[in-house]
Formats: sequence, C-alpha cells, structure tokens
Amino acid sequence: MNRGTRAIDLGLASCHTCGRVSPAAAGHCPRCHSAIHLRKPASLSRTWAFLLAATALYLPAMTLPIMDVQGLGGTGPSTILSGVITFWEMKSYPVAIIIFLASVVIPIAKVGALVWLCLAASGRAAGAPKHHAKLYHLTELVGRWSMVDVFVVAILATLVQLGALMTITPGPAALSFAGVVVLTMFSAMSFDPRLLWDREFGGSRAA
Repeated sequence: MNRGTRAIDLGLASCHTCGRVSPAAAGHCPRCHSAIHLRKPASLSRTWAFLLAATALYLPAMTLPIMDVQGLGGTGPSTILSGVITFWEMKSYPVAIIIFLASVVIPIAKVGALVWLCLAASGRAAGAPKHHAKLYHLTELVGRWSMVDVFVVAILATLVQLGALMTITPGPAALSFAGVVVLTMFSAMSFDPRLLWDREFGGSRAA
C-alpha cells in the first residue's frame, strides 16, 4: 500500500519552538534559530530515565505523611491513603474522591501508559499507531490534573483551618509527590509520538 512521502523521507524537520518545517541538515530553524532534529534526540532513553525516577519517588510519596491532621476526630500524620479514609469518614466525599483519583489512579495510569508507549515505539508492544497516538494525547491531557491533590492539601492548609476543632499542615510526601508529577511531565514531553509511526512505516528511529 502506498503510504505517501513523509517529511522525514525528504530530510525535513518541524521546529519544536515555532513549528516551521525546514531541512534538518541546516541544524537550526531559519525563523527562530532553535535547534531542529528529525526526531527528539534520545527520546526513549530520556523518557525511561524520567519514568524510573518518578517511580522511585512514588514510594515515599505514598508511604510518608502528606498532611498532619490535628482535630477532635483524631490526631497525627496521614499518608495519602489514610488521608482519603479520613476525609471519607468526615463525609467530605468530593475531597476524598479527588485526592484518591489524583494521587493514586492518575499517576499509576500515566506511568503505565508511558511505559506501554515506550514499548510500542521500540516494537515490543502490539497495536495500531493511531491508537497509541490517541493514548499519548490522552496521557498528556490527564497529566494536567496530576497536581490536584497537592493543591487540595495546600488549600486545606491555608483556608480550611477550623481553630480548635481542626488544623491541617502539609507533610513531606507532598514534596515527593510534586516530584513525581514533574518527572512524569518531563517524561511525556521527552517522548516523541512520531516514533510510533516510524514503526508503522518500517523504519524505527527510537533511541
């Protein structure tokens, strides 16, 4: 089947800064003078590195206290999961659900999706490139909400102070989880979805 001529076959590259298509041999975009490449350099290697670092930080993010709750209903530090249980028992169901989704479901799903995309780009996972591309864009979209739980804790610490009834202060896990979010964002930015189509056209440029 004739799949048509691609820009990479003609040695053309799109500038990551301004989007202009120029000959890759030039090395720099003639419009904004940014460096241009046919594919993001060492895309898969950098993506894997950020994923491994994010996974390493996720363990302390889940086990260390993310907030310290002092109140009539109980005192002491709370991890993410125990904090979810605390808010649920306090009948703060929306807060409990938001923190659970943003702290547990979204990070695990994002890491899993990026791992699958890396495997697909390197030819070790089956599936159509168009489906993988949709998964990548969905991962980017969902990743924008990964900091919701950190914002919730910050808002609770500054606004939801109930005097003698309750006091909430952030814990060390908040910093670890913020690191997880930032690293997964860098991982998604490092991944080049065009590598998925390179597999379809018979030439992998994954690195």
